[in-house]
Amino acid sequence: MADRVQILCITKADRFNPDRHITHIGGKNHDATRWKITEEEAIAGIEAHKWEFYTSVSGRTVDVVIETSSKGRKFLKTEADSYKPDNLLSLPECP
Repeated sequence: MADRVQILCITKADRFNPDRHITHIGGKNHDATRWKITEEEAIAGIEAHKWEFYTSVSGRTVDVVIETSSKGRKFLKTEADSYKPDNLLSLPECP
């Protein structure tokens, strides 16, 4: 069974350019230590059923899923919930 993990922060290739992709995601462990992994590691963990990721922004919890771009690149995004911007992209920068 996959561990359900909350994403609390992201790192983007260019934080101020909305078209740049996420390079890392991060959060906190149960003991309050921080973790940070690459987007590729997160995707591999989801595909291996090791992790299920979610975000919780403004009281709304939304699952994070894998999407594939028109060029075939896999990336993370939140499930469609009719709120803009994407909850994942609205998270703060990881330390």
